[in-house]
Amino acid sequence: MTDAFDFDAYLRLPRLSGLRVSPDGHRLVVSVGRPAPDGKKMHSSLWELDASEDERPRRLTRSAPGESAATFARDGSILFTSTRPDPDRAPDDGADDDDISGLWLLPPNGGEARPLAAPSGGVDAVVAARDADVVIYAASVFPGARDAASDLERHKARKKAGVDALLFESFPIRHWDAYQGPRERHLFAAPMPMGEDRIGDPKDLTPDAGISLTEQGFDVTPDGATIVTGWVTSDDIGRTDFGLVAIDRATGEHRRLTPEDGWFDSPACSPDGRWVACVRSDKDVPERIGDMTLWLIDLATGEGRDLTPGLDLWPQHPVWSGDGTAIWFTADRQGAGAVFRHDLGSSATTMMADDGTFTDLAVHAAGGPVALSNSYAEPPHPVRLGDGGTSRRMRSFPELDADAVAQLPGRVERVSAVASDGQEIGSWLVLPRDATAEAPVPLVVFVHGGPVGSWNAWTWRWNAHLLAAKGYAVLMPDPAISTGYGHAFVQRGWGRWGAEPYTDVIAAVDGALERPELDGERTALMGGSFGGYMANWVAGSTDRFRAIVTHASLWELRGFHGTTDYGPDWEREFGDPYADPSRYEEWSPSRLIANIRTPMLVIHGEQDLRVPISEGLRLWTDLRRHNVPARFLYFPDENHWILKPQNARVWYETVWAFLDEHVRGEDWRRPALL
Repeated sequence: MTDAFDFDAYLRLPRLSGLRVSPDGHRLVVSVGRPAPDGKKMHSSLWELDASEDERPRRLTRSAPGESAATFARDGSILFTSTRPDPDRAPDDGADDDDISGLWLLPPNGGEARPLAAPSGGVDAVVAARDADVVIYAASVFPGARDAASDLERHKARKKAGVDALLFESFPIRHWDAYQGPRERHLFAAPMPMGEDRIGDPKDLTPDAGISLTEQGFDVTPDGATIVTGWVTSDDIGRTDFGLVAIDRATGEHRRLTPEDGWFDSPACSPDGRWVACVRSDKDVPERIGDMTLWLIDLATGEGRDLTPGLDLWPQHPVWSGDGTAIWFTADRQGAGAVFRHDLGSSATTMMADDGTFTDLAVHAAGGPVALSNSYAEPPHPVRLGDGGTSRRMRSFPELDADAVAQLPGRVERVSAVASDGQEIGSWLVLPRDATAEAPVPLVVFVHGGPVGSWNAWTWRWNAHLLAAKGYAVLMPDPAISTGYGHAFVQRGWGRWGAEPYTDVIAAVDGALERPELDGERTALMGGSFGGYMANWVAGSTDRFRAIVTHASLWELRGFHGTTDYGPDWEREFGDPYADPSRYEEWSPSRLIANIRTPMLVIHGEQDLRVPISEGLRLWTDLRRHNVPARFLYFPDENHWILKPQNARVWYETVWAFLDEHVRGEDWRRPALL
């Protein structure tokens, strides 16, 4: 870590994700993201961690496009996806100028990686059977394509004709930052090829998938015989349901595993192939948000049962122990992301660690379970999990050593306040290390997105330490509708975004400002997505802040319903707007426009389909027509998030300049690249 933690130092930090363990438990592989050499996008590569913890990580892959989505095959080979060029691809195959994400294999004993499959629509995920030479991967294909050749022919025909048009006949038609089609996501099965062979003619397990596999996870039984996948269905007006489907690899037969009385996702097959662990959610209705629990399904009969009926937290990402006697999972808890272990024999659920937010559990690793851990004090890094409720840092990259992250410019504290109804509101506070009562610093409040979520993990998009380096304290409250505090706490804000969620944020700010290190006369508030909604609501409800930054924000909820990618799903919280639009109207920040006096910075990406650009344009227009001091930062090549490194630089520089202008009273500095 350098002494000056600026944007470039922040970019240099290795971004770890996708920790995976080999079948024998002795190898650990992780994806590491860094800026590409040209600095214009992020680039990822695969590294091996030393399980003995004596050596630094060793890089396994190297290419300009990068590698991701790693998993181990039975023999210890590493399967991964990459858009690196296929050296054997014919130059006239019609796809040589496209960024095709192919499936690649890295041999277990080193050597060159080789391509296994390169469908013209690309591969986005892969799993391998633990005890069989079977690989399952997800790839995008044209509906009705008989095989890879016919799919490629259709691709060539559209490309030659210069046609990008799409024809829709049902909802939904968009997802996050892209329109559905012309391809759809399918699952393919194939035997692992031997020697230098490629996957020959994979079997399409889901030829009529439609939208059913959109952003769905899948797993395969250890013998490779059965694939279990999330399955999305939609009614005539686009309201979606989520279930699990079992697919017989040999016959292609589909069998619905879950009833329609709830939603099911995150399937994980047991080591003996008899069971599927997953997460079950009650269906949301306007009066009540659904609860979640860890669910176990008998793969043969489809019978299921609740494993955690007494746990008032929401399990996520179940992982089986190597011997199949326990299921590990994570859950948001009190501003962190704890790890739990459920013993199937005793039915006991035990918290294993809560000293961070944990992801990528690898519980059958030699030497004990491992995971990636992070918090607002440090970015993701590998740890070992014990029985004492705490984790132990593993040796990895120098920038992630304890003494290196201790040099980050912010000191992180957990604080609390009391809302008007007596409810305790927890927050994270990041203070510049030189903040004192004699030299109090300005405060910036971050409101999280979701809306159902929590400030409980290091973020690469809204990093509080970059503001701390500029002399700002950052408060990150978890108001009503936040996870990790029990179902009733989420329910407090359900369908009432401008009520308890707003008053909880204000209570958290009031509580924090009792600290002498904070200057209560110099405050600002920022939020993205739902946090942007709250920023807009705050702007129309109080003049206490000197500046408001609103990113990808909801402004007029009735119009938002018809333009967002999954509008009908919002009816579960706000009702049918065609029958009764009152909730949309009551909780729309746009109705408060006449009250807004606070200077606002509006930020939006053109490719955002979750909160479409129309929301940002309407907000910007309304602010200008009401003479509110405002600026509009527009990204034509970004979606709901700002992902490109240099765009992120512009984002931070603009935010810093806006805060300095209105919070500190400095002259406006236009970023050099704008």
